[in-house]
Amino acid sequence: MLARGTARSASVEAVLDAARTALTRGQREIVLTGVDLASYGDDSGTSLATLVEALLVLPVERLRLSSLDPDRIDDALFALLTQEKRVMPHVHLSLQAGDDMVLARMKRRHRRADAVRLIERLKAARPEIAIGADLIAGFPTEDDAMFVNSLALIDDCDIVFGHIFPYSQRAGTPAARMPQVGRTVARERAATLREANARRRQGWLDAQAGRTATMLVERDGLTGHAENFAAVTLAAPAAPGTIIDVRLTARDGDRMIATQIEAKDIAA
Repeated sequence: MLARGTARSASVEAVLDAARTALTRGQREIVLTGVDLASYGDDSGTSLATLVEALLVLPVERLRLSSLDPDRIDDALFALLTQEKRVMPHVHLSLQAGDDMVLARMKRRHRRADAVRLIERLKAARPEIAIGADLIAGFPTEDDAMFVNSLALIDDCDIVFGHIFPYSQRAGTPAARMPQVGRTVARERAATLREANARRRQGWLDAQAGRTATMLVERDGLTGHAENFAAVTLAAPAAPGTIIDVRLTARDGDRMIATQIEAKDIAA
Protein backbone atom coordinates (compact mmCIF):
# COMPACT_ATOMS: atom_id res chain seq x y z
CA MET A 1 0.00 0.00 0.00
CA LEU A 2 1.29 3.45 -0.90
CA ALA A 3 0.89 6.87 0.78
CA ARG A 4 -2.18 8.47 2.37
CA GLY A 5 -5.47 9.38 0.73
CA THR A 6 -6.76 6.91 -1.83
CA ALA A 7 -5.04 3.58 -1.26
CA ARG A 8 -2.88 2.26 -4.08
CA SER A 9 -1.65 -1.31 -3.97
CA ALA A 10 1.72 -2.22 -5.41
CA SER A 11 1.30 -5.04 -7.91
CA VAL A 12 1.90 -8.59 -6.74
CA GLU A 13 4.76 -8.87 -9.24
CA ALA A 14 6.38 -5.67 -7.95
CA VAL A 15 6.30 -7.02 -4.39
CA LEU A 16 7.66 -10.37 -5.56
CA ASP A 17 10.47 -8.63 -7.44
CA ALA A 18 11.42 -6.69 -4.31
CA ALA A 19 11.33 -9.90 -2.27
CA ARG A 20 13.50 -11.74 -4.81
CA THR A 21 16.04 -8.92 -4.68
CA ALA A 22 16.09 -9.03 -0.87
CA LEU A 23 16.52 -12.81 -0.86
CA THR A 24 19.35 -12.58 -3.40
CA ARG A 25 21.09 -10.17 -1.02
CA GLY A 26 20.84 -12.70 1.77
CA GLN A 27 17.82 -11.39 3.66
CA ARG A 28 16.33 -14.08 5.88
CA GLU A 29 13.16 -12.25 6.91
CA ILE A 30 10.64 -10.30 4.81
CA VAL A 31 8.28 -7.75 6.40
CA LEU A 32 5.18 -6.57 4.55
CA THR A 33 4.19 -3.05 5.50
CA GLY A 34 1.90 -0.31 4.26
CA VAL A 35 -0.88 2.10 5.15
CA ASP A 36 -4.01 -0.02 5.81
CA LEU A 37 -2.11 -3.15 4.80
CA ALA A 38 -5.08 -5.48 5.23
CA SER A 39 -6.95 -3.64 2.46
CA TYR A 40 -4.18 -4.58 0.01
CA GLY A 41 -5.68 -5.47 -3.35
CA ASP A 42 -9.04 -3.73 -2.87
CA ASP A 43 -8.14 -1.51 -5.83
CA SER A 44 -6.82 -4.32 -8.02
CA GLY A 45 -9.03 -7.32 -7.38
CA THR A 46 -6.54 -9.30 -5.34
CA SER A 47 -6.01 -9.65 -1.56
CA LEU A 48 -3.35 -9.66 1.12
CA ALA A 49 -3.78 -13.42 1.57
CA THR A 50 -3.14 -13.94 -2.15
CA LEU A 51 0.03 -11.83 -1.91
CA VAL A 52 1.26 -13.78 1.12
CA GLU A 53 0.63 -17.08 -0.65
CA ALA A 54 2.61 -15.82 -3.66
CA LEU A 55 5.51 -14.76 -1.44
CA LEU A 56 5.59 -18.16 0.23
CA VAL A 57 6.28 -19.79 -3.13
CA LEU A 58 9.69 -18.08 -2.87
CA PRO A 59 12.34 -19.44 -0.47
CA VAL A 60 11.25 -17.01 2.25
CA GLU A 61 12.32 -18.29 5.66
CA ARG A 62 10.49 -15.80 7.86
CA LEU A 63 7.60 -13.51 6.92
CA ARG A 64 6.00 -10.83 9.10
CA LEU A 65 3.04 -8.56 8.48
CA SER A 66 2.82 -5.03 9.84
CA SER A 67 -0.28 -3.42 11.36
CA LEU A 68 -3.58 -5.02 10.32
CA ASP A 69 -7.14 -3.78 10.76
CA PRO A 70 -8.91 -6.49 12.77
CA ASP A 71 -12.07 -6.38 10.67
CA ARG A 72 -10.10 -7.08 7.47
CA ILE A 73 -8.63 -10.42 8.55
CA ASP A 74 -10.65 -12.83 6.42
CA ASP A 75 -10.63 -16.63 6.62
CA ALA A 76 -7.78 -17.01 4.13
CA LEU A 77 -5.53 -14.54 5.97
CA PHE A 78 -6.50 -16.00 9.35
CA ALA A 79 -5.44 -19.46 8.13
CA LEU A 80 -2.06 -18.13 7.00
CA LEU A 81 -1.49 -16.32 10.30
CA THR A 82 -2.28 -19.40 12.34
CA GLN A 83 -1.20 -22.36 10.20
CA GLU A 84 1.75 -21.27 8.04
CA LYS A 85 4.95 -21.77 10.05
CA ARG A 86 6.97 -19.33 7.95
CA VAL A 87 4.52 -16.57 8.87
CA MET A 88 5.85 -15.57 12.27
CA PRO A 89 3.55 -15.94 15.31
CA HIS A 90 3.28 -12.21 15.88
CA VAL A 91 0.28 -10.10 14.87
CA HIS A 92 0.12 -6.32 15.20
CA LEU A 93 -3.43 -4.97 15.10
CA SER A 94 -4.70 -1.45 14.50
CA LEU A 95 -7.06 -1.42 17.49
CA GLN A 96 -6.73 2.32 18.36
CA ALA A 97 -9.08 2.18 21.37
CA GLY A 98 -10.99 -0.18 23.61
CA ASP A 99 -14.21 1.78 23.95
CA ASP A 100 -17.05 1.44 21.45
CA MET A 101 -18.05 5.11 21.52
CA VAL A 102 -14.48 6.22 20.84
CA LEU A 103 -14.14 3.64 18.07
CA ALA A 104 -17.37 4.89 16.47
CA ARG A 105 -16.17 8.50 16.62
CA MET A 106 -12.89 7.39 15.05
CA LYS A 107 -15.00 5.78 12.31
CA ARG A 108 -13.27 2.47 12.95
CA ARG A 109 -14.87 -0.58 11.35
CA HIS A 110 -14.66 -2.81 14.42
CA ARG A 111 -15.93 -2.72 17.99
CA ARG A 112 -14.28 -3.81 21.22
CA ALA A 113 -15.92 -7.24 21.27
CA ASP A 114 -14.72 -7.88 17.71
CA ALA A 115 -11.10 -7.30 18.74
CA VAL A 116 -11.39 -9.50 21.82
CA ARG A 117 -13.07 -12.28 19.85
CA LEU A 118 -10.46 -12.16 17.05
CA ILE A 119 -7.57 -12.41 19.48
CA GLU A 120 -9.24 -15.28 21.33
CA ARG A 121 -9.55 -17.11 17.99
CA LEU A 122 -5.94 -16.37 17.04
CA LYS A 123 -4.63 -17.68 20.36
CA ALA A 124 -6.86 -20.75 20.27
CA ALA A 125 -5.55 -21.62 16.81
CA ARG A 126 -1.90 -20.71 17.51
CA PRO A 127 -1.24 -20.43 21.25
CA GLU A 128 2.29 -19.04 20.88
CA ILE A 129 1.14 -16.02 18.87
CA ALA A 130 2.12 -12.64 20.36
CA ILE A 131 -0.18 -9.65 20.05
CA GLY A 132 0.82 -6.07 19.32
CA ALA A 133 -1.53 -3.12 18.90
CA ASP A 134 -1.76 0.56 18.08
CA LEU A 135 -3.58 2.53 20.80
CA ILE A 136 -4.41 6.24 20.95
CA ALA A 137 -4.98 8.02 24.28
CA GLY A 138 -7.01 11.18 24.63
CA PHE A 139 -9.04 11.03 21.42
CA PRO A 140 -11.62 13.86 21.40
CA THR A 141 -14.56 13.26 23.79
CA GLU A 142 -12.73 10.41 25.60
CA ASP A 143 -13.77 10.57 29.26
CA ASP A 144 -12.37 8.63 32.21
CA ALA A 145 -14.71 5.66 31.75
CA MET A 146 -13.88 5.41 28.05
CA PHE A 147 -10.17 5.52 28.86
CA VAL A 148 -10.57 2.74 31.44
CA ASN A 149 -12.06 0.55 28.70
CA SER A 150 -8.96 1.11 26.57
CA LEU A 151 -6.71 0.43 29.55
CA ALA A 152 -8.49 -2.85 30.26
CA LEU A 153 -8.05 -3.89 26.63
CA ILE A 154 -4.32 -4.45 27.24
CA ASP A 155 -5.06 -7.33 29.61
CA ASP A 156 -8.24 -8.49 27.89
CA CYS A 157 -6.37 -8.91 24.58
CA ASP A 158 -2.97 -9.85 26.04
CA ILE A 159 -1.28 -6.97 24.23
CA VAL A 160 2.47 -7.31 24.79
CA PHE A 161 3.74 -4.96 22.08
CA GLY A 162 1.96 -1.64 22.24
CA HIS A 163 2.47 1.31 19.89
CA ILE A 164 0.87 3.87 22.19
CA PHE A 165 0.69 7.61 21.69
CA PRO A 166 -1.48 10.59 22.69
CA TYR A 167 -3.95 11.98 20.17
CA SER A 168 -2.51 14.74 18.02
CA GLN A 169 -4.97 17.15 16.44
CA ARG A 170 -4.91 17.42 12.65
CA ALA A 171 -6.54 20.54 11.23
CA GLY A 172 -9.49 20.00 8.93
CA THR A 173 -10.40 16.54 10.21
CA PRO A 174 -13.78 15.72 11.82
CA ALA A 175 -11.98 14.90 15.08
CA ALA A 176 -10.52 18.41 15.20
CA ARG A 177 -14.08 19.79 15.44
CA MET A 178 -15.00 17.56 18.40
CA PRO A 179 -14.55 18.58 22.06
CA GLN A 180 -10.85 18.09 22.76
CA VAL A 181 -9.16 16.30 25.66
CA GLY A 182 -6.45 18.43 27.26
CA ARG A 183 -2.93 17.70 26.06
CA THR A 184 -1.67 17.05 29.57
CA VAL A 185 -4.49 14.56 30.21
CA ALA A 186 -3.84 12.83 26.88
CA ARG A 187 -0.13 12.51 27.66
CA GLU A 188 -0.87 11.19 31.16
CA ARG A 189 -3.28 8.61 29.77
CA ALA A 190 -0.74 7.51 27.16
CA ALA A 191 1.86 7.10 29.92
CA THR A 192 -0.59 4.98 31.93
CA LEU A 193 -1.25 2.78 28.90
CA ARG A 194 2.48 2.37 28.31
CA GLU A 195 3.06 1.41 31.94
CA ALA A 196 0.29 -1.21 31.80
CA ASN A 197 1.65 -2.54 28.53
CA ALA A 198 5.19 -2.73 29.96
CA ARG A 199 3.92 -4.79 32.90
CA ARG A 200 2.06 -7.12 30.56
CA ARG A 201 5.10 -7.49 28.29
CA GLN A 202 7.47 -8.16 31.17
CA GLY A 203 5.18 -10.84 32.58
CA TRP A 204 4.99 -12.42 29.14
CA LEU A 205 8.77 -12.33 28.79
CA ASP A 206 9.23 -13.85 32.25
CA ALA A 207 7.09 -16.77 31.09
CA GLN A 208 9.47 -17.33 28.15
CA ALA A 209 12.37 -18.27 30.44
CA GLY A 210 13.44 -21.88 29.92
CA ARG A 211 11.84 -22.15 26.49
CA THR A 212 13.62 -22.71 23.20
CA ALA A 213 13.23 -20.45 20.18
CA THR A 214 14.84 -19.54 16.91
CA MET A 215 16.23 -16.06 16.42
CA LEU A 216 17.52 -14.08 13.49
CA VAL A 217 20.90 -12.65 14.51
CA GLU A 218 21.36 -8.98 13.65
CA ARG A 219 24.49 -7.20 12.44
CA ASP A 220 26.09 -6.87 15.88
CA GLY A 221 26.09 -10.65 16.33
CA LEU A 222 24.49 -10.37 19.75
CA THR A 223 20.90 -9.22 19.32
CA GLY A 224 17.86 -10.26 17.34
CA HIS A 225 14.25 -11.34 17.59
CA ALA A 226 12.59 -14.66 18.25
CA GLU A 227 9.72 -15.88 16.09
CA ASN A 228 7.21 -14.17 18.39
CA PHE A 229 9.15 -10.88 18.14
CA ALA A 230 10.60 -11.13 21.64
CA ALA A 231 13.83 -9.11 21.65
CA VAL A 232 16.78 -11.38 22.42
CA THR A 233 20.37 -10.75 23.53
CA LEU A 234 22.85 -13.61 23.17
CA ALA A 235 25.23 -14.49 25.98
CA ALA A 236 27.94 -15.05 23.34
CA PRO A 237 28.11 -13.72 19.77
CA ALA A 238 26.90 -15.65 16.73
CA ALA A 239 27.29 -15.05 13.01
CA PRO A 240 25.22 -12.04 11.85
CA GLY A 241 22.38 -12.89 9.51
CA THR A 242 22.03 -16.47 10.69
CA ILE A 243 18.92 -18.08 12.14
CA ILE A 244 19.92 -20.05 15.21
CA ASP A 245 18.27 -22.16 17.89
CA VAL A 246 18.48 -20.63 21.35
CA ARG A 247 17.40 -21.30 24.89
CA LEU A 248 15.84 -18.30 26.60
CA THR A 249 17.27 -18.10 30.11
CA ALA A 250 16.06 -14.90 31.80
CA ARG A 251 14.51 -11.51 31.23
CA ASP A 252 16.70 -8.41 31.28
CA GLY A 253 14.38 -5.41 31.12
CA ASP A 254 12.45 -5.68 27.87
CA ARG A 255 14.75 -8.33 26.39
CA MET A 256 15.46 -12.01 26.89
CA ILE A 257 18.96 -13.35 27.52
CA ALA A 258 19.64 -16.51 25.51
CA THR A 259 22.30 -19.09 24.84
CA GLN A 260 22.80 -20.76 21.48
CA ILE A 261 21.83 -24.42 21.31
CA GLU A 262 24.41 -26.47 19.47
CA ALA A 263 23.28 -29.05 16.91
CA LYS A 264 24.37 -31.91 19.17
CA ASP A 265 22.19 -30.52 21.98
CA ILE A 266 19.18 -30.40 19.64
CA ALA A 267 19.79 -34.00 18.59
CA ALA A 268 20.03 -35.05 22.20
